[in-house]
Amino acid sequence: MFQNRVVVVTGGAKGIGKTIADEFRKAGAHVCVIDLLENDYFVGDLADQTVLDAFADKVIADYGRVDVLVNNALPLMKGIDECTYEQFNYALRVGVTAPFYLTKRFAPYFAPGASVINISSSRDRMSQPQTESYTAAKGGISALTHALAVSLAGKVRVNSISPGWIDTDFTVYDGADAIQHPAGRVGNPLDIANMVLFLCSDKAGFITGENICIDGGMTRQMIYHNDFGWKLQTD
Repeated sequence: MFQNRVVVVTGGAKGIGKTIADEFRKAGAHVCVIDLLENDYFVGDLADQTVLDAFADKVIADYGRVDVLVNNALPLMKGIDECTYEQFNYALRVGVTAPFYLTKRFAPYFAPGASVINISSSRDRMSQPQTESYTAAKGGISALTHALAVSLAGKVRVNSISPGWIDTDFTVYDGADAIQHPAGRVGNPLDIANMVLFLCSDKAGFITGENICIDGGMTRQMIYHNDFGWKLQTD
């Protein structure tokens, strides 16, 4: 299905990004990864515009087109008590500015039927304390998705995925960790990669501007103190 397609994956050297990249490779795609970690294509910091330009130039020089762009790189997570001005802006540069800028750079080179997939998070709609930089970035990329889908209408389909608890080591949990998910288990990276490949396929040709939450139902479960075994602990 993706034989000889050109697929760009940011943050593709480990975790969810690596699984996405591996699944596209299995499907026959040419995969271009950018990550701070060592990989076989491009090492660099997505927060730096000169790095983004160099990476985009390399992809264009190597292949001349882009069929899929997956904006997956992980923003910094720091909370209001400790996050500095610079750290907050760094999280937004990685999590929102880089996806916008790479989409802009590749816009003239997207092939017919191209897709952009933004990896958001279930934290775009719910939070834990002290997560402001990450949550703001994920909320931003979620909103950026529908804006880009409208601006690129008729040229590129743009969708986002909001993962919940995804164990990147494929650990299988039991007990409360699993049972608290209506699906009965903790997620793994293939749960996300499978949806990415579907959204980039012709089978999803009528889907654009959407944000699909893949969290085993966690964000759909109402929680009240002393209800169905849930108890609030304040100490």
